[in-house]
Amino acid sequence: MRESAGWGRAAAWLALALAGGVAVLRLIEAGPHVRYQHFRPLGRAMADRPVELLIVVVQTTVVLWAARSLVPAAWRWLTRTYPPWRLALLVAAFALSSAALSKDVVAYAAEIVVATAVQLIALLAVLLAVRAIPAGALPPLGRRFDRMLGAPAGDAVEPGGPDRFACLAAAWVVAVAAVLAVVSYERHPHIPDEVSYLLQARYLAHGVLAMPAPPVPAAFNVDLMQYEPTRWFSPFPPGWPALLALGELAGVPWLVNPVLGGLTVLLAYVFLRELYARRTARVAVLLLAVSPWFVFMTMSLMSHSFSLFCTLAAAVAVTRLRRTGVAWWGWLGGVAIGLVSLMRPLEGVVVAGLLGLWTLVRAGEGERRITLRIVPAVHLALGAVLVTVANLPYNARLTGSPTRFPVMAYFDAYYGPGVNDLGFGANRGVGWAGLDPLPGHGSVDVVINAALNTFAVNVELLGWATGSLLVLALFALSGRMRRSDWLMAAAIAAVVGVHSLYWFSGGPDFGARYWYLILIPCIALSARGLEWVGGALARSGWGPPPDFEATGAERDVRHSGDARDIEPTLGPAWGADDSLSGVRVLAAATALSLLALATFFPWRAADKYHHYRGMRPDVRTLAREHGFGRSVVLVQGRRFPDYASAVIYNPLDLRGSSAPVYVWDRNTDTRRATLREYGDRPVWVVQGPSVTGAGYRVLGAAMSAAEAEVRAPPPNPDFDRTEGNARGVLPAGGSGSAASGEHR
Repeated sequence: MRESAGWGRAAAWLALALAGGVAVLRLIEAGPHVRYQHFRPLGRAMADRPVELLIVVVQTTVVLWAARSLVPAAWRWLTRTYPPWRLALLVAAFALSSAALSKDVVAYAAEIVVATAVQLIALLAVLLAVRAIPAGALPPLGRRFDRMLGAPAGDAVEPGGPDRFACLAAAWVVAVAAVLAVVSYERHPHIPDEVSYLLQARYLAHGVLAMPAPPVPAAFNVDLMQYEPTRWFSPFPPGWPALLALGELAGVPWLVNPVLGGLTVLLAYVFLRELYARRTARVAVLLLAVSPWFVFMTMSLMSHSFSLFCTLAAAVAVTRLRRTGVAWWGWLGGVAIGLVSLMRPLEGVVVAGLLGLWTLVRAGEGERRITLRIVPAVHLALGAVLVTVANLPYNARLTGSPTRFPVMAYFDAYYGPGVNDLGFGANRGVGWAGLDPLPGHGSVDVVINAALNTFAVNVELLGWATGSLLVLALFALSGRMRRSDWLMAAAIAAVVGVHSLYWFSGGPDFGARYWYLILIPCIALSARGLEWVGGALARSGWGPPPDFEATGAERDVRHSGDARDIEPTLGPAWGADDSLSGVRVLAAATALSLLALATFFPWRAADKYHHYRGMRPDVRTLAREHGFGRSVVLVQGRRFPDYASAVIYNPLDLRGSSAPVYVWDRNTDTRRATLREYGDRPVWVVQGPSVTGAGYRVLGAAMSAAEAEVRAPPPNPDFDRTEGNARGVLPAGGSGSAASGEHR
């Protein structure tokens, strides 16, 4: 009876945490816009979300009352576990990562207080839930964790390949990402980068590096496409579009990243088993499989998933090279590094530096001597060079210089020389409103970009209502990190440090996307943090060690005055007299992840990524419903999102194809030139969401070109001059949409 009552209390606390989590998300202003999320101001929340605000107030009141003994006990544990300076850093990290920067300093300070309180209440609610788990249920629950994760094996590293556990996690990721790609993302690009990638993939699939210039360039003007007198092409490196081209040939480009996501899970598991015990690797893989940052990026058409996959492939190869000395592992690792350079060259530099140094330098076991392994490093370098040099002829074909990347030429041509270069200077950046707040790039910009990205990681990494970085921060400041942990920390520092030389943070699209390579290190350190927290709580008196299944008599002795080596700083506040702390910690992590799946995932999928940035696939449906056939379709509205959503459904052959040709009804002159070019085709007029305020809408029936000259509604000149971010459209191919370009 007492046990069922305990489970009832645990369920009640989880239900309260769920209700509070839903209410908190409803109080956040995010939406399908290019902006960082913020809490609604109190006045607006009271007017627009009174029920949600009431739920949060009730949850806070109830949780604080119930946790009145838990809070001071937890604070005592923190003060006895961390020196004052580390504790100050921990508190600062917890608070400052909870809210996005604002120009209004007062509003920012207020939001930090609110967001920190929200995270703390969520943490206390989950702690109350796991504290309520009946003592008798903990040993069998621990055994279930052991069967799933493997029995605790201390620090013993257990290298090995994918097993059933990893394959199930990979299958989960493929399935969830594919469902999101269909239901939330609608198999349609939502970011200018993705539009350019798809166009590039289509012409690469046909074996060409550029397309012939469109008949009326102004009518086919989209962001992140280079327009020249005889050709037009994407300025992006060819690596990711080449893989996407395989999906294009199969008719399922939207499925490429979900499949890559599953393969990435398998590689992550193999890599982590080279550095950690199998149980740690499995905990990390579980966290990865339910990471919103990972799953939503895997849903997208962005290049980051392939970059992470190749980075992990290179890392696995290097670990095998270090362990076995077999040369072909070095070549394989080098090829994977080269592939990274073919899609995101700056990340290629980071990966080459990290893995090259790891291959070259080896510390002796149990001693401080360092040896240099020249031959394996040469194999790795040669493999990387073998693939990286493919950039040279590609660059030369598109820019005339083997060392000049098309994306750099693009920014120089449309924004000004040097604006996209690495480093510091007054000319860096393009002034994207709200995303590049200061002119140029200097030390203040580094701090701003780092703060925005850290906030994004705290939100997106795990989606936990407590903040995703809590466990990682607890562990990082514990002073108990081992060599493998420091390798993860070094990888994070390298990625963050190199990207601090770039003027743009990456914006809010898919979290801190320019920092995406820190995903696996953050997940690994979070898994290690869960282990360390469980052990640290047990050692300090929150309960026996995770592998200690105590009887009632043993528990009495453990917490009696005879156990002088252990100071029960928390005692009954946590349930130390009848619990296994490690089991409770894993139960808390499980609860937080399940709550994220139930709240954060559907909220993010529906609130942000469905019709994100105004992009929607309505044209695809309208073409089928109205039978556009061999016609020309005048798309009225802004270049982005109205025309950008339509241009990807164009055929590669803009002159001879029997498919509909979608053109931007930009202005009267462009329309006139277009109708002359396509005078033999029927003409449809479609208004985009910028015009309708909703979805795309077909105006009337098809007309002849002559009729369209007279009867078609005139294009809105305002949409020719401005885009969604109120910036001018540069003539004949200039860039104009905010936060669009992926660098280098």
